[in-house]
Amino acid sequence: MEPTAHVSKTPLPGVGTRYDLTTDGGRHISVVVHQDGRRILAFHDPQDDDNCKDATALAPDEATALSKLLMPDPVGHLHQHLEIDLVTEHIPISKRSPYTGRTLGATQARSRTGASIVAVLRRTDAFPSPTPDFRFALGDTLVVVGTREGVDAVAELVNGG
Repeated sequence: MEPTAHVSKTPLPGVGTRYDLTTDGGRHISVVVHQDGRRILAFHDPQDDDNCKDATALAPDEATALSKLLMPDPVGHLHQHLEIDLVTEHIPISKRSPYTGRTLGATQARSRTGASIVAVLRRTDAFPSPTPDFRFALGDTLVVVGTREGVDAVAELVNGG
């Protein structure tokens, strides 16, 4: 069984909330979350709350960036063993397209190219995960994900190349 970190929560009236974590190495880390959203990251003596060894204030964007760095990637280990070169590209439906006014299903894009049309952008609207009966219009932009070859094949397919 994997060890579980214990975090304690202490309300700080008029200030916010303090979260405390003692690491396996015995270090004590606190994060004070102020009511206005500010965060203070501090290291102090767990036996003496007034003995702060070091602290730094974090702006909201800095706290977000730090949390992303600290958050384990559940599939990160796969990237070491698996190399997949996927690209995402925006492909416009031009006047030359034989699919203007026709449905996504009519393209058979995924079975013909291996790439997927994952969204369609139309003026100020976005249509994520379009269904096979989604009808294309002139000026639509397709968001396509696949290998370089597959995405290029979709571009050629939908623009009559």
